[in-house]
Amino acid sequence: MNSTTPKKKSLLGIFVLCWLCLMADGYDLYVYGATLPGLIGVAPFNITPAAAGAVGSIALVGMLLGSLVVGTLTDRLGRRRILISALALFSLAMLACAVAPTWEMFAVFRFIACFGVGGLLPTAVALANEFADPARKSITLGAVLTGPAVGTVVASLTSLALLERSGFRPVYAAGAIALILVPLAWKYLPESPSFLRAHQLTEQAERIEAAYGMVRPPEAPTPAARFTSPTTSLFASGYGRPTLTIWAITVLSLLTIFGVSTWLPQVMRNAGYGVGSSVSFLLAYSVGAVIGTVLAAAASQRFGPKRLVVVGFVSAATALLLMSTNPPAALLVVLAAVAGFGGLGTQNMINDYIAQFYPAAIRATGLGWALAVGRLGAIAGPTYGALMIGFGGGVPLVAAAFALPAIAGAALMLLVPAKAAPLAVPAPVAEPVS
Repeated sequence: MNSTTPKKKSLLGIFVLCWLCLMADGYDLYVYGATLPGLIGVAPFNITPAAAGAVGSIALVGMLLGSLVVGTLTDRLGRRRILISALALFSLAMLACAVAPTWEMFAVFRFIACFGVGGLLPTAVALANEFADPARKSITLGAVLTGPAVGTVVASLTSLALLERSGFRPVYAAGAIALILVPLAWKYLPESPSFLRAHQLTEQAERIEAAYGMVRPPEAPTPAARFTSPTTSLFASGYGRPTLTIWAITVLSLLTIFGVSTWLPQVMRNAGYGVGSSVSFLLAYSVGAVIGTVLAAAASQRFGPKRLVVVGFVSAATALLLMSTNPPAALLVVLAAVAGFGGLGTQNMINDYIAQFYPAAIRATGLGWALAVGRLGAIAGPTYGALMIGFGGGVPLVAAAFALPAIAGAALMLLVPAKAAPLAVPAPVAEPVS
């Protein structure tokens, strides 16, 4: 053996960077719900629940656009560049939220932050999926996808520590700390070999594969082929019906997640809990999502992500229905944790399912479009919750209302195939890039 053979680079750095970026993504995304008790009826903005719900939904329009635009551009411009750009955008927007002089300016910056957030997740998942060992793909993706849930935990803890004493501004300013990840990602995150091959940069792809000891997947496209657009491929060769069903599942999942995570602290505050205690329910929800994602990822490696998505939806629906019976506070905390597993934990398994369902050449597009369409549910979630609160039903009505989409999601997940058939049309490609 030649002693000068270069040592293979560790894949761990890629997964850690993707995880850190997703943790920042989760913090920025879910911090809004954690800070609502310090925004509604509190200086300097003194907003109403209706105004809070409207801005929550409008900001998620930005996330829809981010998922749609960036998810498609990722397969055209490169996953590394898109990930770094999205990370920088939402981190700077969080800093702008912290210093916003008016509620209207806060809403604008929140919209921009969510645009960047919407673009990061499909890119990071596509990268992690491509570099993961096929024999441990679900476990690896599950570990990386704990990032958003951990970010929610950090957002809840930061809000608990700062909101009551210092207000919402430092909680948002803390989100800008993620800017330190930008130079690290620029230096250490490699480009996707499948993207490079699709753009006829075969030598660069081979250097990266050799550097990390990767085996070229059999589904990788050949440089000589001419191809259709990534979006068109989502409906080719029998993919159409599963694609539409996946979109509907994601709508229901994100409606549940963003409705519950946005309003859980405020609903609990309305029920008589203090600011700190009400935010602690979101913390329990987030911890449940982290633990549930890890356990579900391990089980998914054996049983496949489809079954775990069904289990997650059923768990969320059951926990929410039990919360609607007004149980004791201690049991409420436990049920909030179970709802977290069935909410954000289930969405992580849906992301895992989508990443394994589509071939590499259209993976980021497939995930980006599913999340983009799913943002319709995310947009509706805060407004749906505000409507339920307006009816005056308190915890029982809000919890029962969000159990319904979880039940529907479980039913639809039973209709999609566990695995997709091989792509029978050429994979998408664009002109060579420099």
